[in-house]
Amino acid sequence: MTKPIAWINPRCSKSRGLLALLEEAGLAYESREYLQDPPSVSELESALAALGASDPHVLIRTKESLYSELNLAAADREALLRALSEHPQLLERPVLFMGERAVVARPPERALELLEGGNAAG
Repeated sequence: MTKPIAWINPRCSKSRGLLALLEEAGLAYESREYLQDPPSVSELESALAALGASDPHVLIRTKESLYSELNLAAADREALLRALSEHPQLLERPVLFMGERAVVARPPERALELLEGGNAAG
């Protein structure tokens, strides 16, 4: 089994819930605090591919005030990806990666889709 990788914010209850779920399952995993280590545009492209999505909105917290301040509702795909990389607080969390697949683990139990081999579309 591929080691899961979680993009997390340790202050987020959903991120902590995902890590607890992984620990309860006895899985070794890696975590990445994306606020300290923001994903590049290329990494975000790979994340979208793993999610089986092309629209960056699946990774964006549209209710964040910064989303409106940056007028991202009218932004094109490239601008959305740049905004996510430059302003990682906009990134939906947590995101769990397992090999070539990923899921936005909201709620954290969505991670079971990957861990049990189900559909991982985010």
